[in-house]
Amino acid sequence: MSLKGKHIGFGITGSHCTYSQVVPQIEKLVEAGCRISVFVTYTVKTTDTRFGKASDWISKVEEISGQKVVDSIVDAEPYGPKKPLDCMVIAPLTGNSMSKFANAQTDSPVLMAAKATLRNGSPVVLGVSTNDGLGLNLQNIAKLIVSKNIYFIPFGQDDPVHKPNSLVSHMNLLVDTVENALRGKQKQPILLEK
Repeated sequence: MSLKGKHIGFGITGSHCTYSQVVPQIEKLVEAGCRISVFVTYTVKTTDTRFGKASDWISKVEEISGQKVVDSIVDAEPYGPKKPLDCMVIAPLTGNSMSKFANAQTDSPVLMAAKATLRNGSPVVLGVSTNDGLGLNLQNIAKLIVSKNIYFIPFGQDDPVHKPNSLVSHMNLLVDTVENALRGKQKQPILLEK
């Protein structure tokens, strides 16, 4: 399937250690001819970490997408009725944001855009990155994995010995997962070994 001309929303939540794996996937979507609208949480916009300064990450994704990030719920809301997305990606998706999404709490621009995309009957693709995926958040993964129009970038344990509850998506499969989701299919296999 050609992605040329597709309007893809790309939500980024606060799994800072995963940004270096995710940003190249935004570039690949742009190279495939997609129009990208990037949505960020407050944490992404304001938190500097050992993985980089927030302002540098924001500048990088704005340069790649060619537009300002959407960083408020008010600015994200029109992506439902007025500026519909063909697909919404959230990668990385933290356990915190996943819990909120699974339980219909819309408290960030990322989750507002995802909710609006589902309301329009379009796919939402999730790229998990959580230390709690096989802990309390497993119930949220289960809730989302059986939900209509929600697709997961295949994932697995990133460090079974030292972090046995931790799950992370294989972000290099993001573009393939989006292509499958736009056809109404889940990229398989969904569970992968490290």
